[in-house]
Amino acid sequence: MQQGALIVGAGSGISASLARLLEREGYAVALASRGKAKRAEGVPAALRLECDAADPGSVGALFARLDAELPPLDVVLYNPSYRTRGPLIELAVEDVRRSLDVTAFGAFVVAQQAARRMLGRGRGNILFTGASASVKGYAQSAPFAMGKFALRGLAQSMARELAPRNIHVAHLVIDGGVRSAGQREASDQPDSMLDPDAIAQTYLQIIRQPRSAWAWEIELRPWVEKF
Repeated sequence: MQQGALIVGAGSGISASLARLLEREGYAVALASRGKAKRAEGVPAALRLECDAADPGSVGALFARLDAELPPLDVVLYNPSYRTRGPLIELAVEDVRRSLDVTAFGAFVVAQQAARRMLGRGRGNILFTGASASVKGYAQSAPFAMGKFALRGLAQSMARELAPRNIHVAHLVIDGGVRSAGQREASDQPDSMLDPDAIAQTYLQIIRQPRSAWAWEIELRPWVEKF
């Protein structure tokens, strides 16, 4: 029986690479993003949907449509984040709120909907894309660190609660820049950025892990990255 996969925060990097890989593996893939401009062009998908992950009503409508039009969800990836930078005393309060809403609160709303369905089936995979800021708070980047720390805490708590119910929850710390069409390594710095296709392969490995040896968190970085 074909299984469904949902990627929230569909863009041209990690999301696009995972969508292509899952489609090749036989999944019916749905891509969800807040605006049409952010959708991954040229990426196979059974459904392309608009959704504001920080709006519970929008997320509820998304999952209702998936229930009607997609095979049962086996994989859900939460990939969105919103970053605002600057000196602490100069940050706009609404920008900080938006960063927390998109990066952390939206993850909770999507994960809750996914978990309800997966618990009913007795299986599933819920994945979160983290960053260096998940474990390191950088200067003039407090909102991003707040959101990513919260995302990591959500993933850890969910993993402990849901693993005994056969739901695999995993958080990936992407510690470095991700290669894209608009951003590549300098010619004298090969392998200094992560390949999104390689990241997608790691997601697939997590999905396929035997439950006797599940990982709840994995860090990925280029071999030249200092940590």
